[in-house]
Amino acid sequence: MQLNGQVLTLAEIASVALGDEAVQISAAARPRILASRKVIENIIARDELVYGVSTGFGKLSDVRIPRDALCKLQLNLVRSHACGIGNPLSEPEVRAMMLLRANVLALGFSGIRLEIIEALCELLNRRVCPVIPEKGSVGASGDLAPLAHLALALIGEGDAFFERERLESREALRRAGLKPRQLEAKEGLALLNGTQAMHAVGGLALLRAKRVAHVGDVSGAMSLEALKGTPGAFDQRLQNARPHPGQKEAAEHLLSLLEGSEIRKSHLEDDLRVQDAYSLRCMPQVHGAVRGALAHCEDVLLIESASATDNPLVFSESGDVISGGNFHGAPLALALDYAAIALTTLMSISERRIDRLNNPDKNEGLPAFLAREPGLQSGFMIAHVAAASLLNEARVLAHPASVDNITTSGGKEDHVSMGMTSALKLRWIVEIAENLVAIELLAAAEGLEHRRPLKAGVGVERAFAALRKMAPPLTQDRALSGDIARVAEAIRRGDFDSEKL
Repeated sequence: MQLNGQVLTLAEIASVALGDEAVQISAAARPRILASRKVIENIIARDELVYGVSTGFGKLSDVRIPRDALCKLQLNLVRSHACGIGNPLSEPEVRAMMLLRANVLALGFSGIRLEIIEALCELLNRRVCPVIPEKGSVGASGDLAPLAHLALALIGEGDAFFERERLESREALRRAGLKPRQLEAKEGLALLNGTQAMHAVGGLALLRAKRVAHVGDVSGAMSLEALKGTPGAFDQRLQNARPHPGQKEAAEHLLSLLEGSEIRKSHLEDDLRVQDAYSLRCMPQVHGAVRGALAHCEDVLLIESASATDNPLVFSESGDVISGGNFHGAPLALALDYAAIALTTLMSISERRIDRLNNPDKNEGLPAFLAREPGLQSGFMIAHVAAASLLNEARVLAHPASVDNITTSGGKEDHVSMGMTSALKLRWIVEIAENLVAIELLAAAEGLEHRRPLKAGVGVERAFAALRKMAPPLTQDRALSGDIARVAEAIRRGDFDSEKL
């Protein structure tokens, strides 16, 4: 992949983060990077006072640094800011982070040397993965702590993974055929100021969230069939009367899954119900709103992938170096919180359908808790309890991190985004959602067993067949944890994506 500061889609980020695609700085970006660096070198030569080049940082920005200490200033910056806490980010998340940082540096607004950006690309290409603790960023002057741990690996300090072994970074670089780099004026700051940690974690989580939203239609359609619901509410005339794109898309998907249903034909004439419950009837509206929220979040991340988030920014045409706030993570924090709320809403409507499948007062003649011998067997009784537990956890996590603020850096950084917390929460909620939707798929499939020999819609039947390859019918009580885990992993892999069904 040629990096030119271009917009990077979630799929393109994933192709590097999860794969082996090599990256390099494009020829078109090189003149911009060199011109930007020249501005910094001229500032140093003239001994000018410029934030982050010849001054301290944050509250200490009024401290002037002598010319012979400028490199030491950048080294101290990286070391002092590398105070992350907790488990390391996953290798895909770190790879996404490195890709995004290299790409925005290629815009040529940061005053960093070309060789440092190329060194970042080489970490990716040689699969050296810096150990980056996941906690410690408030997302204000960017993701300072996570990006400092990334910069540590470039200079041969801290730890890194290489060939699945955790090593001192200097040793990992040596084994990969690379050498530590020495940072010069402005370069530590250029590496640390940015939103790429929250972007990497949130972006990969969003990719999974979009998949869960798609599978939510599948599980919902399967539940509708098991509950003898009607697809009448998915009529495109209804959607055109309220033309939200996500709503129309969800309705189209649901109708395609339900096409050719024998179950629907069997109760079409004697069905006295005028309307289904909201958890069935309102799937286009709710699932569609979830799609809309995730699409908004994706739009924000697309813009951010090609945005200069350093401070100060270097404008080589005029020679100006301007301090601002492009590092502030508010756009991402708000969007990632929105995505978390949306996915929790998807879980909420899915849980209501699971309850309806289990509850003999609501489930249209299905046995209580979908058990073959209710009373002797408990069937899906506790699977629904587990779903309720997951939903409760997601609801707690869905509280927006972005509404919080803690003043840092001696009052200089008096408003922070908490965007990294938003990203980590979204990742957690996505994992919970994969498991809850897996429970609905299992319960709905069990409901279909009780409607045999009638077949569901063609799309539902394909999903049913895929599910049965990993989880047999519940003819007698058994531990369902393994089934849930296998189906959740299949959702994560994309086994229920349209092209695979």
